[in-house]
Amino acid sequence: MVQVRQSTIIDAPIEEVWAILRDFNGHDRWHPAIASSEIDGGEPADAVGAVRHFRLAGGGELREQLLALSDKERRLSYCLLEAPLPLMGYVASIRLKPVTDGNATFWEWRSEFHPPAHRRDELVKLVAEDIYRAGFAAIRNLLGRRDAAMPAEARPSPAIMPSRPTGVAPRSIPAPSILAPPRDTRETTRAILVERYGGPDVLELKEIALPPPAPSEVRIRHMAIGVNFIDVYCRTGFFDLLRPPGVPGMEAAGVIEAVGAAISGLSVGDRVAYACPPVGAYAERRNMTADLLVRLSDDISDEVAAASLLKGVAASFLLHDVHAVRPGEVVLIHAAAGGIGQLLVQWARHLGATVIATVSSDDKARIVERLGAHHVIVYSREDFSEAVMRLTAGAGANVIYDAVGVDTFAGSLAALATRGHLVSFGQASGPVGTWDIDRLASKSITVSRPNYAHYTDTPEKLAPHVDRFFTAFRQRAVRIGQPASYDLAKAADAHRDLETRKTSGALVLLP
Repeated sequence: MVQVRQSTIIDAPIEEVWAILRDFNGHDRWHPAIASSEIDGGEPADAVGAVRHFRLAGGGELREQLLALSDKERRLSYCLLEAPLPLMGYVASIRLKPVTDGNATFWEWRSEFHPPAHRRDELVKLVAEDIYRAGFAAIRNLLGRRDAAMPAEARPSPAIMPSRPTGVAPRSIPAPSILAPPRDTRETTRAILVERYGGPDVLELKEIALPPPAPSEVRIRHMAIGVNFIDVYCRTGFFDLLRPPGVPGMEAAGVIEAVGAAISGLSVGDRVAYACPPVGAYAERRNMTADLLVRLSDDISDEVAAASLLKGVAASFLLHDVHAVRPGEVVLIHAAAGGIGQLLVQWARHLGATVIATVSSDDKARIVERLGAHHVIVYSREDFSEAVMRLTAGAGANVIYDAVGVDTFAGSLAALATRGHLVSFGQASGPVGTWDIDRLASKSITVSRPNYAHYTDTPEKLAPHVDRFFTAFRQRAVRIGQPASYDLAKAADAHRDLETRKTSGALVLLP
């Protein structure tokens, strides 16, 4: 358990500060992190046991419950019921005391919670600075604006604290419009929810809230959802793109069924696809920022788009930007029968390279042979680095695309040619760990570790890869096999099959 404590002095009478802080439904009027707040069930905001429902300014929702409130001692405490971050067991308290020397207020804000070990420092910093210190500054600004806007003779006397109970939330400022509709009337959708990091069993089908699309968003009814290894990394917490409770998935295709007020160029009924953060694709319906959507033409089916867009975009920047494959080069592709491996094999051959593929079984060897690999190595019975040297007469491969990780990293370095390039773009078998870069000097080897988002996080970056991939698809430079499909509720089975390498090619979930 960690404890976070922050305190400050507010240059205002204690009654004035307490009148703001005791309003358990008032954060949305002064804290910059809170976009809207409402009390579940219409209970008074100062009723012990009341639950407030926040929508965060940066996205995400949370619920907190009032545990105690004392006007006499000017303190309150509350706990976290639901949150987009792993602040497990979070209990916080606010306490005010008058400053004896002057008309000011001492304010202490403290909390304790159990963060995951690997995110301890990050979450402590977030609570201490983004919540508490930002809250102190926001209250000062609020009180400063009041004083500036109000003539001195009209300012309230210090004794402004309302008596209680009143049966009505003691709002000293008019309440803003609530962005979200009442909780019991909000739309919902079925989705795969991850409430804690872990194995495939943490993927559970739940009914979750679906708010109206924001002005810059569209709502998409998914027809097919892509399953990628990056989803496994999100589920396990290896990547923090997903913070429990959250919905995994970064790739899907479907139909727009609602558009935000600021949307132009997209309409209800348009077919679209996407392959980018934020996560949330494992759902029947979702809201999505429109900037990175790809409009689908009639010759590309929903399943093909959902099964291949992320992999196709990745193959595009791996083969053209991370390492521009040239005719005559020797290219080694690991896990060649997998979803992205199959695209790399076909596309690298189309670019004029000699393609060597590694696979784990004879069945998968036949798949990549049909896709055009010049040589196939079944690494379960043959040392692939020795085989590459034999096939290249000792020269080695010019570039190796390796998504396997620790099991193949050392062998890949051994299989490279002088001035060869190892592109490590995944770690299905585990992280490669720490390596002495002096070892690379013996053959002047370069190593790349590309991040998908750095090549796709703006429309300007993404568009060339989408165009290049769909052009290759239409020219039949790459062919997309029929993906293995799973019902959305069976997402855990899809992850198990993917992780145990039972599958070849792409996987999709069908809502």
